[in-house]
Amino acid sequence: MNEVVPAALDGERVDRIVSLLTGASRAAAADLVAGGAVRVDGAAVTSGKQRLRQGQVLELPDEAPTAAAAAAPDASVAFAVVHADDDVIVVDKPPGLVVHPGAGNPDGTLVNGLLARFPDLAGVGDDEQRPGIVHRLDADTSGLLVVARSEEAYRRLVAQAGDRTMTREYVALAWGVPDARRGVVDAPIGRSAREPTRMTVAASGRPARTHYEVEQEYTDPVACSRWRCRLETGRTHQIRVHLAAIGHPIVGDDRYGGVRPGLDVPRLMLHAQHLAFTHPRTGERMAFDSPVPADMAGVLSRLR
Repeated sequence: MNEVVPAALDGERVDRIVSLLTGASRAAAADLVAGGAVRVDGAAVTSGKQRLRQGQVLELPDEAPTAAAAAAPDASVAFAVVHADDDVIVVDKPPGLVVHPGAGNPDGTLVNGLLARFPDLAGVGDDEQRPGIVHRLDADTSGLLVVARSEEAYRRLVAQAGDRTMTREYVALAWGVPDARRGVVDAPIGRSAREPTRMTVAASGRPARTHYEVEQEYTDPVACSRWRCRLETGRTHQIRVHLAAIGHPIVGDDRYGGVRPGLDVPRLMLHAQHLAFTHPRTGERMAFDSPVPADMAGVLSRLR
């Protein structure tokens, strides 16, 4: 379907315009743009930051996303809260728990559980299905993430994630051992043209940098290694894509070549171990660490 940018939206960002014209959430509109499904005056746009002018023609898919219902509280969702105050909540997410409602996961997510414990989260941020969510973890990735409890906290924490003053470090078990035991993977990441749910290293993608250090090498029963990875940027599936791109996919990663014979694992072997940020109200630097969960520790204990 085609829409002409009205005078009232002159100069606005394309993701906001898509959201307002379709009724979709801002996050859903941003995903639509990033996936290359939106065209302006006949040319595809992939950056939601691009600003449009009155009279430009916006081309949208016939089945563009529409507004989703707000997430509902669910007290049965289990997760650990390691810190909570009036501004922020730090969660230690168990493996297997989806962070927020979406296609195929309408309920039973971390957000549903958070709303049951912290009802004031409702309405915080740009998306009613992702209230307070500053950054995400994949369903099978365990570990730490911070949630904003107010609009001001949300704005400041999102800014920290964007300007790289928020520290996020992960422990990963990857196949093989790299020649360089320490380094940086600097490769842009974008959506695969063939598989929209899969990310890939692509020249047209968004800049992405992952710092890594190999902490332990194993040879029995398979050749693999334990890595510490620090995100400089926060692209979707970034560590998974970057490690796979250099020939060392994460063990158990069925999407990026990490399922191989010789080592049975219960899930993707990736854990968000360390999180640090500046408190949005007090200015205090806060840091949290999460031990490797039992399922991943069990796998590591079998390696020599």
